[in-house]
Amino acid sequence: MISTDFHFPQYMNIDSQIYGTLALLLLVWLAGVGCRPKLGGDGRPLAVVVSGDTAGWIVPCGCATNQSGGLPRRGAYIERLRRDTNVVVLDAGGAPAGNSPYDRVKFEAILAGEMLMGIAAHNVGAAEAQLGAHELRRLAAERKAPLISANVCDAADRPVAERLRIVEAAGRRLAVVGVLSRRYASDQIHVKPHRQAILETLQQAAGRYDWLIVLAYLPEEELRELAESLPEADAIVGGPTGQPVPPRQIGPVLLTSATNKGKFLARLDAPHSGSSRAWIGSIVELDEGYADEPRQTTNIEAYHRELARRDFTPDQTALVEPLSANLPKNFAVAGTDTCQKCHKDDCSLWRKSKHTLAWNSLKAKDARFDPDCQRCHTTGYGLPGGFASVGSGGRLTDVGCENCHGPSQAHVKDPTVLTAYYAQAKDRCVSCHDRENSPKFNYSKYWAQISHGKAAEPQDAGAVENEKGN
Repeated sequence: MISTDFHFPQYMNIDSQIYGTLALLLLVWLAGVGCRPKLGGDGRPLAVVVSGDTAGWIVPCGCATNQSGGLPRRGAYIERLRRDTNVVVLDAGGAPAGNSPYDRVKFEAILAGEMLMGIAAHNVGAAEAQLGAHELRRLAAERKAPLISANVCDAADRPVAERLRIVEAAGRRLAVVGVLSRRYASDQIHVKPHRQAILETLQQAAGRYDWLIVLAYLPEEELRELAESLPEADAIVGGPTGQPVPPRQIGPVLLTSATNKGKFLARLDAPHSGSSRAWIGSIVELDEGYADEPRQTTNIEAYHRELARRDFTPDQTALVEPLSANLPKNFAVAGTDTCQKCHKDDCSLWRKSKHTLAWNSLKAKDARFDPDCQRCHTTGYGLPGGFASVGSGGRLTDVGCENCHGPSQAHVKDPTVLTAYYAQAKDRCVSCHDRENSPKFNYSKYWAQISHGKAAEPQDAGAVENEKGN
């Protein structure tokens, strides 16, 4: 603290005007140079690292090269940064991919990974709110998850989490407040106006913090409006913006966003000088340059063991669309073996393709029990008669005929009945070979390798080629 009460020795005959000038100059020097805040006992700078919108992307699936994100890489980045920096870890929300039993298990694994990183606060985003107030309170009580929200309440208008957290780091106190857009409200989840909720929360924390970080799960236009109307904040980090928002200054507020399946982090570096309030922001992509952090790898292994124990069926996930109540007669998976009798050449081509190795690739990655992987590495996942679970038997593992042609039991019983997806067979490719899992998918090239109606030739074997390294 700077004292403004200066006393010069009486024997110094200094004119009062000169005295005042000297005192003013001394104050300016102390404020600009002599009173830079101490950054803690170790003298290291402070950085706040914020993730967001993980959306269940606990680890890259590995179907293609150059995939970013995943808890092991996030942990590696934070551990590397901690070598010479004080780090506060936060999450802006949106970590679950849904609220099914499978998604809840995955969310708990994500929270476990975050806690291994020493996370200080995790904002309640839209996906977290969908889990319901009871589940959020359970996670906070049983798992010690540091969930926060200043404006999300249950149907009785009771808060579902802590309103804020005050974190001490590098000799300073950070107030971390979380909010959610009102567009995600429901009958069971009430969402109060976010700016009002923030200001009310800050009144309760008056005098207890030096800097304010707001985790705001808001669309980009709402983020910008909040930054323009909340000069009390030092930084605001969103939110579901589709792609990361590069850090930019809006008045005194630094605004940025970390999103897109947790593939990016927002890094906020605290000001070093007491005369400057401005934080410096940057976006970090968690690409292949970050080796997996061992503790996070162990956490993923524990997650896979829990999946093996639970052995989820498709109806315990949110990965398949509900089936129509008016299904055609015999709308069910028959199995690739039933196609052999009439379609020998096509089946020969299929057997020489890498579609028949789809299940083996999951074994190599220890992902056989992960429904998110099963849906594209089995036959008829989530369809009547299709793959149900590992424990139900292995007849429908690998990518078979009906992944493209649809459930074919009706066609087997009566060949004059066309297969379910007869007219859309080619379109089915992109249901698995999408931009995320198959970024180098070349439709015309790959279809030529698996097209039907001709005998399989040696040079055509390989079908949908492995994209790694291409």
